[in-house]
Amino acid sequence: MTSDNSNKKTVRLSEIIIPKYQPLVNDKDHMHKIIDSGRAGTKSSFIAILAVWMIVSTPQTAVIFMRKHHNKLRKTVYKEVIRAIKRLGLSKKMFIIKKSPMEITYKKNGNTIYFTGSDSIDDTKGMIDEERVIRMVCLDELTEFFDSGEGEDELSNIEATFVRGNDEHFDMYYLFNPPKNANAPIMRWVKRMEKREDCIHIHSDYRDVPVSWLGQKLIAAAEAMKKANQTLYEWIWLGLCSGSAETVYYMFKKEMITDSKSFEDLIHVGISIDYGQLNATTYQAFGLNQSKMKIEGMDEYYHSGRESGTQKPPSEYAKDFVSFYKYIEDLMNGGKTGGQRKKIEAVFIDPSARGLAEEIKRILPEARIVPADNRVALGIERTQKMFSFFKLLLNKRQEHLIDEMDLYKYNKELLDKGKEEVVKQNDHCCDAMRYYIMGMWKYLKMLLPYTERGDK
Repeated sequence: MTSDNSNKKTVRLSEIIIPKYQPLVNDKDHMHKIIDSGRAGTKSSFIAILAVWMIVSTPQTAVIFMRKHHNKLRKTVYKEVIRAIKRLGLSKKMFIIKKSPMEITYKKNGNTIYFTGSDSIDDTKGMIDEERVIRMVCLDELTEFFDSGEGEDELSNIEATFVRGNDEHFDMYYLFNPPKNANAPIMRWVKRMEKREDCIHIHSDYRDVPVSWLGQKLIAAAEAMKKANQTLYEWIWLGLCSGSAETVYYMFKKEMITDSKSFEDLIHVGISIDYGQLNATTYQAFGLNQSKMKIEGMDEYYHSGRESGTQKPPSEYAKDFVSFYKYIEDLMNGGKTGGQRKKIEAVFIDPSARGLAEEIKRILPEARIVPADNRVALGIERTQKMFSFFKLLLNKRQEHLIDEMDLYKYNKELLDKGKEEVVKQNDHCCDAMRYYIMGMWKYLKMLLPYTERGDK
């Protein structure tokens, strides 16, 4: 592959694609190609390089990249394809690169790479020049098609849509990071596909990639997770279905409980609220200790109408919250009443607790009330990382939260079927803790190795 510049640069595919993927470039025996990997397995860069190489070198060619959700394309595979142009020693001036609609066309022959979501297949079909043959369809982040789509049925429909009338060689690529659970629907689909003669399945992880490509810093980050949490390391870095423990925060240890009574050094202090009428209502307070590079729990409020036999209306809970709020501010300020006092940064409240939120705003207008980000799976994943790297400490005063650490579990029956859903019991304090982690994530993620600051 060469550029059109005066200083031509020859790039061999073998120099920019790891050996595990190289046989796929000219593979005509398998129409279905499944690639899964752990983090930094380079599957995304491989498929982007292959796509650009195809439209440059093969006459009358079209390539389609698809994700379940169209709005996630631009920051992922579209961006990766643009990077691939440079990796192949080509100039972006040789291409027409459009953002709306997302298309990348090689000027010399008109071959195009299209980007689309599963819900807009018809739009993509309408854009494609009938003179060009669709030679490859790549479904990126395949788990999305199983988690929020129709799974195997949807994949079959996509294949039928684009293979129809194509008498030449046609490839379906499927890219994903394996889920924790080997019984997940996508993994059962993979096992069925592996039995087909026209399917090949390749797995990679960062150990298959030259160290010079990744850098020592990334290798060190992988080893840091391996030391912190072997199970999480196997899932995230090796891409193995390492299994889901029934207890959600199985990595929590008693060493993560402190008896701290001094909180003057904490910043980004927040209170998170999980509200229930018959069920428990809890307020959990946390802050970030910069000197120790830890999140520290401070104290909690907890009341259960079911357990106590006494129900409270939102107005009473709001009064209790005002007392708790002022108490936490006193802890932050070491009991000092004069001078410049530090303030609680935010209150993250259960989105369903609108009545309580309004009561609090009415009697405590200075409080910054923020509806909690209630994405459960992502919140759990982030909290697990904090525990795994020993960055989240609970205070001895948070008795109910500590009790829930052993009680907060996934539904075992659903786990056996490959689905991770938490049991809606013994979860109120854990939910509140998760609200804080999600709400302050832009600050808290800096406590983690740089490779763990994004989401898998």
